[in-house]
Amino acid sequence: MAQETNSFPVQVSIENGIIEGNYDTHSGIQRYFGIPFAQPPVGDLRWKSPQPVKNWEGVKETKAFGPRPMQTMVFGDMKSRSNGVSENCLYLNVWTPAKRDTKNLPVLVYFFGGGNVAGDASEPRYDGESMAKKGIVVVTTNYRLNIFGFLAHPELSAEANYKASGNYGLLDQHAALKWVQKNIAAFGGDPNHVTIAGESAGSIGVSQQMASPLSKGLIAGAIGESGAGIHPTMAPVSLEEAEKIGLEFAEKIGYPTLAELRSLSTREVYELYNESQRFGFPAVLDGYFLPKTLPEIFENEEQAMVPLLLGWNSAEIPGMAFTQGPYTVENYTNKVKEAYPKDVKEVLELYPAGSEKEIELSATALASDRFISYSTWKWFDLHRKNSDQPVYRYLYSKLRPPLVDNTRASGLAGGTVERGEDVPPAPKPVGAPHACEIEYCMGNLYLVDDYAWTADDFKVSADMQNYFANFIKTGNPNGEGLPQWDAATGKDDTPPVMVIDTESKLINAKTDARYEFLDQEYSNKN
Repeated sequence: MAQETNSFPVQVSIENGIIEGNYDTHSGIQRYFGIPFAQPPVGDLRWKSPQPVKNWEGVKETKAFGPRPMQTMVFGDMKSRSNGVSENCLYLNVWTPAKRDTKNLPVLVYFFGGGNVAGDASEPRYDGESMAKKGIVVVTTNYRLNIFGFLAHPELSAEANYKASGNYGLLDQHAALKWVQKNIAAFGGDPNHVTIAGESAGSIGVSQQMASPLSKGLIAGAIGESGAGIHPTMAPVSLEEAEKIGLEFAEKIGYPTLAELRSLSTREVYELYNESQRFGFPAVLDGYFLPKTLPEIFENEEQAMVPLLLGWNSAEIPGMAFTQGPYTVENYTNKVKEAYPKDVKEVLELYPAGSEKEIELSATALASDRFISYSTWKWFDLHRKNSDQPVYRYLYSKLRPPLVDNTRASGLAGGTVERGEDVPPAPKPVGAPHACEIEYCMGNLYLVDDYAWTADDFKVSADMQNYFANFIKTGNPNGEGLPQWDAATGKDDTPPVMVIDTESKLINAKTDARYEFLDQEYSNKN
């Protein structure tokens, strides 16, 4: 990458050698992109836990984002700034406001979302510069995805010193946290003041790092946006089941042994996986990174005892995901009877079926709860009841403004996709959809040009970013000019929730009966 217009080169000495980034004279922020934090996971290192980086001679230029992890266009709305797609993807990025003698700045490590099958640490909405201007060292990191990041196989388990397989993407996140511990002081950061954050699969990763005995001592705080690794949302499976899934997949594609799988080219693995139409592979209760389910770890008070800020959005997924048809009383109640044959009356009380509009709201709430809101609530409930740490909950409710280009449509992962000539415009939203809050909380509306942002959007972004920045700095989101946000405790019957909107306000939870009902439904599976 050519030298940036308003920057001059700066060098930093880290554990493995010297790197050179850019110091922007307009923003005051130094940027180091594409720093390797593990050896390339290729050849014999494909499907192995990340290995430490080897030292290099001379100066390594770190001014361009490293390649993003192997993936296809699962979500057409993701925008990357990285140079290509590669198995050689274990790179991270640092933004820092540090001056030559700055020390002990708080650190944010952000994990991108994308269902553990897609995503990239270079996406504009995760850009760290806006948050760095708040006095925070920001790190975004890649991690392996889909078959490259989560395949388990009996032979992989046999060769590992911890006698398990899978979870490579989660171990990559852990390796990035270890890199931060060793190196972040060189960027003015405090290794003892690291907050991890993420959205969707990234939030699930945060919940799992918080639970893992490997990572829990590496973090001082956690932020989760819509997602936790708890049934029914991408919960881990047993090692036996994961190995069975992986072996059956390998046999089906005609390469049953590990030697055969490792002999395949990147292209061959990529095409065979895509042809299978699998949506990734599950995380694993491997007895190493994850010894138990998250509810078991939290109920035994074995998680990271750190402040937690988490929440979800008011309309994570459209109600049609549940009704699979019109918002009529007949269709909706039939779907409820199919899903909850023994609890129809209770479900219709919690998610009522009156007018068509009420059914749309109820179906949206039920679809969203089943998709990702319940699992995030369960994480919230577990930590507030099994720790003495403050837990702050939000409900993100800001309706997104119209698209600049009406030939496009909003996608599930937060961006936009081509609508197509014969596809009618989407119905008017009834709430805030999945992933829409990312650019708000990271202060990056200015980098996302798909929507016709208004003054209200910039106000919500400023407030949400300040809540997050305050939490990263102090473990408490409160600060001057912001509505008071009280923490929830294990004793609260109606715990407080901050509704983040044009006029944010703290209320007592009104809908937790929904989650308590679902908790009973899922209790034997969690």
